Amino acid sequence: MAIEQQEKAAPTKGRLVDMSWDPITRIIGNLGIYTKIDFENQRVVECHSTSSLFRGYSVFMKGKDPRDAGFITSRICGICGDNHTTCSVYAQNMAYGIKTPKLAEWIINLGEAAEYMFDHTLFQDNLVFVDFCEAMVKGTNPSVLRRATTTEAPNAAIHGKRTIADIMQAFNPFEGDAYKEALTVSRVTREMFCLMEGRHVHPSTIYPGGVGTMPSPSVFTGYLSRLMNIIDFVKKAVALNDDVFDFFYQALPGYEEVGRRRVLLGCWGAFQDPEVVDYRYQTMNEWGRAMYVTPGIVVDGELITTNLVDINLGIRILLGSSYYEDWVNEEPFVTHDPLGNPVDMRHPWNQTTLPAPQKRDFDGNYSWVMSPRWLDPRTGDHLALDTGGGPFARLYTTALAGLVDTPYVKSTGSSVQINLPKGPELPEVTLEWRIPQWSNALERNRARVYFVAYAAAMAVWFVERALERVRGGDTKVFQDFDVPDQAIGVGFHEAVRGVLSHHLVIEKGKIANYHPYPPTPWNGSPRDRYGTPGPYEDAVQDMPIFEENGPENFKGVDIMRAVRSFDPCLPCGVHMYVGKGRTVRKLHSPMFGGGHD
Repeated sequence: MAIEQQEKAAPTKGRLVDMSWDPITRIIGNLGIYTKIDFENQRVVECHSTSSLFRGYSVFMKGKDPRDAGFITSRICGICGDNHTTCSVYAQNMAYGIKTPKLAEWIINLGEAAEYMFDHTLFQDNLVFVDFCEAMVKGTNPSVLRRATTTEAPNAAIHGKRTIADIMQAFNPFEGDAYKEALTVSRVTREMFCLMEGRHVHPSTIYPGGVGTMPSPSVFTGYLSRLMNIIDFVKKAVALNDDVFDFFYQALPGYEEVGRRRVLLGCWGAFQDPEVVDYRYQTMNEWGRAMYVTPGIVVDGELITTNLVDINLGIRILLGSSYYEDWVNEEPFVTHDPLGNPVDMRHPWNQTTLPAPQKRDFDGNYSWVMSPRWLDPRTGDHLALDTGGGPFARLYTTALAGLVDTPYVKSTGSSVQINLPKGPELPEVTLEWRIPQWSNALERNRARVYFVAYAAAMAVWFVERALERVRGGDTKVFQDFDVPDQAIGVGFHEAVRGVLSHHLVIEKGKIANYHPYPPTPWNGSPRDRYGTPGPYEDAVQDMPIFEENGPENFKGVDIMRAVRSFDPCLPCGVHMYVGKGRTVRKLHSPMFGGGHD
């Protein structure tokens, strides 16, 4: 829905126009993007990202039985709740001293792989691609659509669409065949998920110590048969996406700047290796590096670390421009980690959530999202890491680390090779995601469909390993445990859209402190205490605009593509307000400086 109010007069040179989209919503939470746009120079001058919803899980988790944490935190999200359950279970396993049975680990990996396939397909094909479909491009860039009608699709032999315009038409909402097929695939992948984790999206069979899934061969073959029925869809999806995104670079020179920011990526790793993981903090570096998605932090294209201990200790939660009071004068919960390393007061283990509701002020505090940062030990900088929507960071860190080596997925040091088996229509194929030149909107979106292929390929590997164990007589899926009187734990995982951590402190057998940090606080954080904008803000601010509409009927499609490339939350309702087109006389922006007209 678009609500538009503005003056009819065209903006004069130097005039800045306030435009905002609030809320950009998904299942939970409200995201607002507030901008100042210079239409004379076709550029976004300033951007603020704000959330108007406080939820307070870290507040009401206190005093609960820690065994309930997975069931409670799965309700944080209505679409990736299983990622929270899994991450909570990882944290509890550490706190309780549990080594999960190997078969249970394969089952959890299979459930999470199905979730990645489900969620990424639904978001990419039914939500992101609305911004690239025929109907949208016709209304925002008609000259691009005209060019698309005469541009042959390079991968037509794979996906069957002759021109780029044919692809765009296939993604028209509710009508296009690619749009509708994606809905069918999302149903099948959800069925695959339920075979492993009981129900979607709040699992009923995932617990600390293991799973409640009955590990019969038919469960795994049922999963595999569904997977093989959609494997050709995955091959076609990669080809369709490559054709469209490559076309945008050609049709709109300079489009690489849309949503572009410095390469500052974080990935916490996913898919445990049952042969290595024991959930002990003391061995976290070893089992972290054994994950089938490698954890890591990338700065300016360089892999800084893959060590989860270093990643953990570097996390800082800054209040920034958020509606909270500081907790640094409180007593710390954790002074040192199990290896004896000091733990900072701004680390999630020590955080106390002290909400302070107030009026939104873009010169002061303006969001319920805090500002998670990672302290770079080399420079002392608090880095505003982003997840690239999840897949971009996962593929980037895995590619650079060169640690993943299976028959289906292999990292080379500069790319990730993905081998998809023969399907009902298409032959076996090897895809290769190569580290791109930019961290921008198009590459975040491209990475998403490649990670669907990655998850599908790894799922075949996981099924093979699980069936080996079952056929060999190993059906153990749960390990008994006791809840300690005092303990700490941390779970590291990848939610669909990026980094996810759960930090747990147990005192007197109850939860004393619990802080889940999903990807959206990292991506959607406001400016921090050092004035550093959050990733949404940074990606949109100072980016060029290619939309052919003027301020009178401006859709903001380039801005929406930039924000949605991070998979911020399902943008099922977008409201637009253009501030009556008023001239902004005073501006605080690092690009233009204060006081410019």
